[in-house]
Amino acid sequence: MNAMAPTRPTELQGCRTRLAAGPSAAAEARKQVRAAVCAWDIPVDPDVAVLLTSELVTNAIRHEVRGMITLAVTCSRDQLRVDVYDTSRSLPVVVEAAVDAETGRGLMLVASLSAEWGFYRTPGGKAVYFALALQPGLAESGEGGPQGVQMWGL
Repeated sequence: MNAMAPTRPTELQGCRTRLAAGPSAAAEARKQVRAAVCAWDIPVDPDVAVLLTSELVTNAIRHEVRGMITLAVTCSRDQLRVDVYDTSRSLPVVVEAAVDAETGRGLMLVASLSAEWGFYRTPGGKAVYFALALQPGLAESGEGGPQGVQMWGL
C-alpha cells in the first residue's frame, strides 16, 4: 500500500500582535507562538520555537525605548518564521559568554537551533527573526488560533 503524507498548504499564514515591553511580554509571546504552531498544525518542535521566541523578545525588551514591541509569526510552505520588532537602532551581536556568565547566550542559541536567523532595519527601529524548517511528522493538532492577535491567510 502506498500512502502519501498530506502536503503543507501553499498559502501564507500569519499573525501579528503588539506587546507591552514589560515582564509579561516574553510569556505572552511564548503563548502566541505555541498557539500558532498548534492551530496551524505546523511540523516544528514547539519547544524550540517557544525558546527562540523567548530569547528574541527578552532582547527586544532590554533594548526597547518606547515601551512596545511587535511579534509577527508566519508560516509558509517550508518554514515557520518569527520576527520581533522594536524601536532600538542597536543591532544584535552574538557574543561569546564566559562560562560563568548569567547572560549573553541567547543569540548563540538562536543561531545554533534555527535554520536561519538575522536582523534588518525598519523605519521605526529594527527586527530580529529566526526561521525553523518544517519537519513532517512533528505536527501537533490544535484548534483555534492565538487569542487577541490579527491573523491572516493569503
